[in-house]
Amino acid sequence: MLDTLSTRLQTIFDRLGGRGRLTEDNVQEALREIRVALLEADVNFKVVRGFVESVRARAIGQDVLRSLTPAQQVVKIVHDELVELLGGSGHRLAPAPHPPTVIMLIGLQGSGKTTTAAKLARHYTKQGQHPILAAADVYRPAAQDQLRVLGRDLGVPVVGGAGEAPLAICRQAREEAAARGLTPLILDTAGRLHIDAPMLEELKAIRKEIQPHHVLLVVDAMTGQDAVNIADQFNRVVGIDAVVLTKLDGDSRGGAALSVRSVTGRPIAFVGTGEKADALEPFHPDRLASRILGMGDVLSLVEKAQATVDQETAQALARKLREDAFTLDDFREQLRQVRQMGPLDQILGMLPFGKALRGAPQDLAAESADLGRFDAIISSMTPGERRQPETINGSRRQRIARGSGTSVQDVNRLLKQYAQLRKMMKQLKGMEGKLPRMKGLPGFPTPRG
Repeated sequence: MLDTLSTRLQTIFDRLGGRGRLTEDNVQEALREIRVALLEADVNFKVVRGFVESVRARAIGQDVLRSLTPAQQVVKIVHDELVELLGGSGHRLAPAPHPPTVIMLIGLQGSGKTTTAAKLARHYTKQGQHPILAAADVYRPAAQDQLRVLGRDLGVPVVGGAGEAPLAICRQAREEAAARGLTPLILDTAGRLHIDAPMLEELKAIRKEIQPHHVLLVVDAMTGQDAVNIADQFNRVVGIDAVVLTKLDGDSRGGAALSVRSVTGRPIAFVGTGEKADALEPFHPDRLASRILGMGDVLSLVEKAQATVDQETAQALARKLREDAFTLDDFREQLRQVRQMGPLDQILGMLPFGKALRGAPQDLAAESADLGRFDAIISSMTPGERRQPETINGSRRQRIARGSGTSVQDVNRLLKQYAQLRKMMKQLKGMEGKLPRMKGLPGFPTPRG
């Protein structure tokens, strides 16, 4: 998402940076290109106009034009305006004074409501809460069965069966949540292929009686400006508190993310970045703005690593590195943890100016495929071979390649990379006494006193 816009904006700022002092004409030219870049990203034209005017008002001030780093000042102004456009501070769902907290999901059919309901349930489960789901979509075939399967996988109870009315299901779920002390209650309501009067009346009736604390509109970011129009209509007729943008990992140009907050006046609360149950993230306007401008998103990367990497495993790995006991089993464990963090392009996109490191898409695809191949190759080795790779001769390499469905060249490449890693670790170990002591980092002594 937003890759094209990010590339265009970075090109504009690189050109500004090479001009030394800026003039008002330089800034005007850059703003024209920014306008085109935003329109190409499918940002609402009214939003583009307001955004460019806000940047212009700040960028042509004498403090900017006379500063020693005017191009950097313009980048900061664009960053600040992007953050404001995306909602300023992030929107978080406050718990109800008296549980259960009721969260109502609404939206068109195919926007990802049912999957989002399950993702939200997992999100709150990870926080130590005990959510409950209401399967109130009685119209889409197998919608209730889908939610029950997702709920069973997550260990979350699901209320609602065939033949029951949506309002009755929501009422029953609220009563059960209160009786069992479960919170939050997440209502998965019905959608249609397009907005129609019966759907809106049903949603209004549920909202009036159940009185949810938060009404979240689930919008498919792949629909571009249609997503913004849909959000505006739902907000005017039913009323929404915040938006969940799904499928931001797809080929969307990102215009919906940059437009929906400005058009509806409602913030983005969560974004969906994949199909898995853990692919839902709280929305951080400042982090997305930084990623758009190529500044990376190190905080999200750290959070993703903390959620993926087991601390005991990391400490055991640090100990093995110090003792020079790093085996292919450990190497495989590290590969698996990297794969659990997500696609390589997403990970590199969180690094400052990581786009320059990402290379061509086909290169990244090959690197991602290598992670899977290397895992298969190591799994095809005997325990003794994983502990002592130096025993793997030509005939063993052929056997391992056949067992893993790879080639001997793939096996050779894995062993070469493993050997290089071991060599690097030995060099770091030799330098350990010469390096400054770094408190809290695995493998480094902790300062005394």
